Amino acid sequence: MKTRFILIETSHAGNVGGAARALKVMGFEELVLVRPRWPNVLRKEETIQRASGANDVLASTRVVDTLDEALDGITHLCATAMTPRDFGPPTRAPREHFAALMAEPAPPQGVAFLFGSERFGMANEDVYRCHVALSIPTAPGYGSLNLAAAVQLVAYDWRQALGGFAVASPVSARPAADAAAVAGMLEHLQQALVAVDFLDPAAPKKLMPRLHQLFNRAQPSDEEVHILRGVARAMLQTAERAKR
Repeated sequence: MKTRFILIETSHAGNVGGAARALKVMGFEELVLVRPRWPNVLRKEETIQRASGANDVLASTRVVDTLDEALDGITHLCATAMTPRDFGPPTRAPREHFAALMAEPAPPQGVAFLFGSERFGMANEDVYRCHVALSIPTAPGYGSLNLAAAVQLVAYDWRQALGGFAVASPVSARPAADAAAVAGMLEHLQQALVAVDFLDPAAPKKLMPRLHQLFNRAQPSDEEVHILRGVARAMLQTAERAKR
């Protein structure tokens, strides 16, 4: 689904960079600036630094003079502002609205999220054009969100509504050691436990079967089996030195 984030009359270069970074980490790339305070905002050092590597998003960002230019190809507009007191679109939390939107028989082909100036917010005339006014639930009494932070929250909820991303483990899974390796390690460990007088071979009870079950549940890798055999080896060497 076409997704576009539109920043209207943004006054801080850092927020443009922060917004670009927010889009990239959520897998979005369309950013449009309407009459930003700085015509060269995409080249400012603060913008580039705050983008933190999202240079491709900045490179494809458009700067336009009117909101109409930013809305081509868009069929559903979401304001991120309070609904004006006189009249206007309904106010909903992003997650609630996105769930309802995706449940429609024919979801919109293009969705845009409009963010107003840091100093003045969105003009009523711009809010009136939108289908909904999104309000991010915040602590009562203090709802002042940084612009880039608001972009990040909306982008996250929208990505989740679209299906989200799987959580990738930073550690690659290692195959478990085979049964023979575990059995050999347990035999080595048994010798060490006897050597340090922890296990009485005349009355072993169920210690070794319980340890066998423990390691079957743990599914140690080959490297972990080698570590445990190293521990057993050190125990045997220490016991031998003690006997001398």
